[in-house]
Amino acid sequence: MSRYVFKMPDLGEGTVEAEIVAVHVKPGDVVKEEQIIFDLTTEKATVEVPSPVSGRVVSVAGEPGQSIAVGAELIVFETDANVKQESAVAPAPSQSRKTEPVAQHAAPRAGRVMASPATRRRAREAGVELAQVVGSGPGGRILRDDFDSFLQKRTDAQQPGARAEAGGPEVEEVPIIGIRRLISQRMTQTLSIPHFSYVEEVDVTELESLRMHLNSKLRGGEASYTYLPFLALALARVLPTFPQCNVRHDAERNVLLRYRALHLGIATQTPDGLKVPVVRNVERRSLGEVAAEIRRVSEAARTNKAKREELSGSTITLTSLGKLGGIATTPIINAPEVAIIGVNKAVDRPVVLRGVIVIRRMMNLSGSFDHRFVDGHDAATMIQALKDCLEHPATIFADLS
Repeated sequence: MSRYVFKMPDLGEGTVEAEIVAVHVKPGDVVKEEQIIFDLTTEKATVEVPSPVSGRVVSVAGEPGQSIAVGAELIVFETDANVKQESAVAPAPSQSRKTEPVAQHAAPRAGRVMASPATRRRAREAGVELAQVVGSGPGGRILRDDFDSFLQKRTDAQQPGARAEAGGPEVEEVPIIGIRRLISQRMTQTLSIPHFSYVEEVDVTELESLRMHLNSKLRGGEASYTYLPFLALALARVLPTFPQCNVRHDAERNVLLRYRALHLGIATQTPDGLKVPVVRNVERRSLGEVAAEIRRVSEAARTNKAKREELSGSTITLTSLGKLGGIATTPIINAPEVAIIGVNKAVDRPVVLRGVIVIRRMMNLSGSFDHRFVDGHDAATMIQALKDCLEHPATIFADLS
């Protein structure tokens, strides 16, 4: 019999520590090689860590919410021939299980529960123990619909007048860990920045006409254009005149890094919370390329497939709540950037145009700026230049040199 000490792995990108989000084994459990034993998170991503060996768990260092330094002891195994022959915590599903009827109620299951990383993240955010959820997939795997159904039943039970489960808690404690903890820390740091906000209404009637015309020319299966790629190219057009807005602040060296290229952050809501994937070198791309890249990086962020380099390095961020955009917002700067542009919903409403009341499609832009480095006049002038581009969309594409 021998012992195997598994240390915190180096997750790359200069990471010196990682936070434990979930521990899937405990002392005494028998695991197989490649079985998932931890979920770890850094500032860039959440990753599942498989066991490097088969064996029995002797000890586990740390618990959810604790940060462990790279190279520090993470878990200790006993390994020998006898242990390797014993059943593992997460046995492979048998073929016969696929045809078993799905139980409507189940007691907590022992061992590893089969579910996708996205479902595990949702469970952590909701404070749900997955062993309580009945899975209808192959081998009892918990599908998205299974988890949604469980949440709905729990919500119904918590409604006023609903009968509480016997012995169930009336107040649930949800640990602030993982991505949610990182978001909390970053928001706290960012709100120390002196924000200056500026809101301007934009007549996007002509832009809407162009957008609808281009969408009518798309072939079957091609994704339609939203406002975002037009806004991205309009930003690429105006930012060279306002380089103080396309900036990252290096607080440690006390310098501002002004960029010629536009590396555009796209604020994206995901099951883990808000992430900001990056579309690089917008100024070099066509409208179709920008639209496709926005879709690609946003979907990668939502499904936790984005590479670490795709979640960092933006120079200014674009955020949109889509149809929920409201009249105006106050976007929070994505530090270390110094500016962010918020897109509010576009609506048809009556306006006065050349002395006549007409129906136009109107949309508000909400910009927030770091007032330490961007003066109010410059911020307002930049938004006005962006407004001019969007109201005369031909200027987004015309060669004005």
